[in-house]
Parts: sequence; C-alpha cells; structure tokens
Amino acid sequence: MALAARSVVRPRLGADLIRTVWAFRARRWYRHPPFLPIPPTEYMRWRMYTAYGDEFAVPSVEDVIRFVTWRRTVMHL
Repeated sequence: MALAARSVVRPRLGADLIRTVWAFRARRWYRHPPFLPIPPTEYMRWRMYTAYGDEFAVPSVEDVIRFVTWRRTVMHL
C-alpha cells in the first residue's frame, strides 16, 4: 500500500514499479494456476538471499524504490 500511495504522488515511480513487476514475472504464467504474472517463489527467495542474506527477508519500501529507480537509470529500462 505504501508503494501504491507513493506512486500516486510520483507517477514515474509507478511506471518503474509496473515495469519491474512485469520483468520479474514467471514465464508462461498464463499456463499455470493462479494465472497471475507473479515471480516464482524460488527465484524471489534467491533474490532475497543474495540481497539480504535471508531468503525470507522483506525489503523496505525505500529499498524497493531505490531498486526500481536504479533499474531505470542504470539499465535504461
């Protein structure tokens, strides 16, 4: 909810968030229930482990904002 609220104030952030979520989606997500474009659990656990040293870590709002902004500026996405 905090990210959604910040996206209202900063539309560019909302676009960055949508692009990042779409990039992290499971491939062929439309073939498997629940038929939602969400990332694979194993992949997200690996990402959290490499970033925080804990596969069950939950990133802060500021960390998510920093990542999606970095992704746009450095990777030009």
